[in-house]
Amino acid sequence: MALTEIDRNLLKRCLAEEPGAWKDFVDRFLGLFIHVVQHTAHVRSVQLTQEDLDDLCAEVFVTLLADKYAVLRNFRGMSSLATYLTVIARRVVVCEMTRRRMAEAMGHVQAHQASLDQAHVSYPKDLQRVEDQDEIRIMLDGLPFPDSEVVRQFHIEGRSYREISRNLSIPENSIGSILTRSKEKLRAREVRA
Repeated sequence: MALTEIDRNLLKRCLAEEPGAWKDFVDRFLGLFIHVVQHTAHVRSVQLTQEDLDDLCAEVFVTLLADKYAVLRNFRGMSSLATYLTVIARRVVVCEMTRRRMAEAMGHVQAHQASLDQAHVSYPKDLQRVEDQDEIRIMLDGLPFPDSEVVRQFHIEGRSYREISRNLSIPENSIGSILTRSKEKLRAREVRA
């Protein structure tokens, strides 16, 4: 679908920072962004509160406003403005959901570690998430499916064992051993190198 004249004028007004242009833009596309957030959450099995919905929509608007409308300035008119904004919004929402999921997962790991520390029990390092993206890429290199997908979903997407089990149709109790094996293969490669 091509860029409509209405959207072309609205975009031009926003970029020129005309009074009322941003309000018109928000009025026109807020419903689209709400739909993108809800659909993305549904696809990723994320339960949203009204506050989550508001926060994620706000993240989309902050992205659009950043660097004096840099994202809007990059629009080349090769599609409808709504299509372009849908892609941008989805990327922002997925990124933010992943960041939140990782933060939540790390919080659970840290809280669990603290409770184990209080009980004077050591927490196996193999069960902690790897934060170094290069280490994760090295770990993924050469792993067969589904091991590589387990590593990717756990370390990159921050998914829980239960979510990985459901996504890949493998037993939940096998995920820890897959992650441990993957780290052992990485260590073996480092020793050989």
